[in-house]
Amino acid sequence: MMILGIDLGCLFESLRDGEIPDKDCLLPLMSKVLGYCIVAASTTVKVPQIMKILKHKSVRGLSTLAFELEVVGYTIALAYCLHKGLPFSAYGELAFLLIQAIILVAIIYYYSQLSVGMMTWIRALLYCAVAPTVLAGNISPVLFEALYASQHAVFFCARVPQIWQNFKNKSTGELSFLTSLMNFAGSMVRVFTSLQEKAPTSVVMGSVIGIFTNGTILTQILVYGNPQEKEEKKKN
Repeated sequence: MMILGIDLGCLFESLRDGEIPDKDCLLPLMSKVLGYCIVAASTTVKVPQIMKILKHKSVRGLSTLAFELEVVGYTIALAYCLHKGLPFSAYGELAFLLIQAIILVAIIYYYSQLSVGMMTWIRALLYCAVAPTVLAGNISPVLFEALYASQHAVFFCARVPQIWQNFKNKSTGELSFLTSLMNFAGSMVRVFTSLQEKAPTSVVMGSVIGIFTNGTILTQILVYGNPQEKEEKKKN
């Protein structure tokens, strides 16, 4: 019995016989279920961050470069998974995260105190011109592998400016704890599902890097907190 690509046959068969399903049945089942849970949760991962910015009408403490690189990273990762023909449960969250990341960048531009200059428009137009070609897979396989290999560096570099800014300011500004927590948890679960789905090593490594970088930002939020919010609470 198949539901959304999940084979429930072995589970029902074991339960019908009054037995506990063995690990060869449970692990793939858990992987699929967790994969779809990640996809479902990804539809709202960045919503807390978006709502926090809209509520305070501020992007204080946020690195614009970090969010721009995040869009590039999600685009490359999604294109690679589509190209490799991986099951949707193994990468579906990338599509939703990409959409939310683009919305976030637009909001950051809008609320940024710096005017949106010519270079910003050039970067945006360049992305709009190249992204459809990459997502459609209309590039050579060798270039695709090289592009995906660079994707890990892109995601790592996307986090470093934010981590450094947090460290320098001793504050995480308008960063959302909930969004960072979900990013960290999602990376941990994705390592397990990627291994179960026999995804390429490069895909697994991407999730491992995500655990390290997202974990660092989450730790900074817990350690530094938001001095401005603490001050406001004291005044009240």
